[in-house]
Amino acid sequence: MPALRVALKLSGSREGGWLADVEPIGLVGIAMFCVLALVAILGPSLAPYTADEIIRLPDGRAARLLPPGPGHPFGTNGFGRDVFSQVILGSRGALVVGLAAAVSVVTVGMLMGLVAGYCRGIADTILMRATDIAYALPLEPAAIILLALTRPTVWTTTAAISLLAWRDVARVIRAQVLSTATQPFIKAARLAGAGHLRIMLRHILPNVLPLVLVYLPVSMGRAVLAEAAISFRGYGDPSVLTWGQMLQQAFMSGAARQAWWWILAPGLAINLAVISVFFASRSLERVVNPHVR
Repeated sequence: MPALRVALKLSGSREGGWLADVEPIGLVGIAMFCVLALVAILGPSLAPYTADEIIRLPDGRAARLLPPGPGHPFGTNGFGRDVFSQVILGSRGALVVGLAAAVSVVTVGMLMGLVAGYCRGIADTILMRATDIAYALPLEPAAIILLALTRPTVWTTTAAISLLAWRDVARVIRAQVLSTATQPFIKAARLAGAGHLRIMLRHILPNVLPLVLVYLPVSMGRAVLAEAAISFRGYGDPSVLTWGQMLQQAFMSGAARQAWWWILAPGLAINLAVISVFFASRSLERVVNPHVR
């Protein structure tokens, strides 16, 4: 990726030798996330049952609330469906929303921080007041209100999560741009006749790109948590299975205390996804920021 090569070059790492700067815990996080991504991609091939398939006992009854066993590693839920298969198939919806929201968050935050920090004046005032308003609104309640007023789909859920989550990225990028804009090479570029757009994209953006790369996995972890919380409250896309939706079904069935495996499996999946991206972001920061090393 060109962006990653720029970040590695700016950090002083040798291309091809950046793994020397990665902590073991970061490699664990990257490996965990790669496994989850493969599970999400290959889900239909890996899952022994479909998400809505009802398992039958020999006497024809639905196999409801079977504990974990050889045939069903995570047991079955209150509808007679295999929890293991649902965890596998639910990974795709959770990770798609998480990744799409993370890309939207860092893109919007980067652009707002870049424009506010470089242009200053009225543009900075307007954009920073918008950021203050975003900070004043709680993320999940605002997202739930938006989804209650629209048709809940994967993309409206992504948009609802991204609506306010860019605020941290915008503030951090603005601070970095304010610092970078005073450097001598920026003044030299102005004296050489470079336009504002060229200075922002050619000279300032590569210097803030490492921060953007660090915030990408962090934003994804927060988006996965936000999606799970929204789906748990029943405002997610009902046609797309996610881990949050599994938790909501277990809670609504009233069998959460009796069938602990119904709660444990998707809960662990959410935790593993969030832990993996936070571990990866920790090591990514060491790679792109020599001061941390």
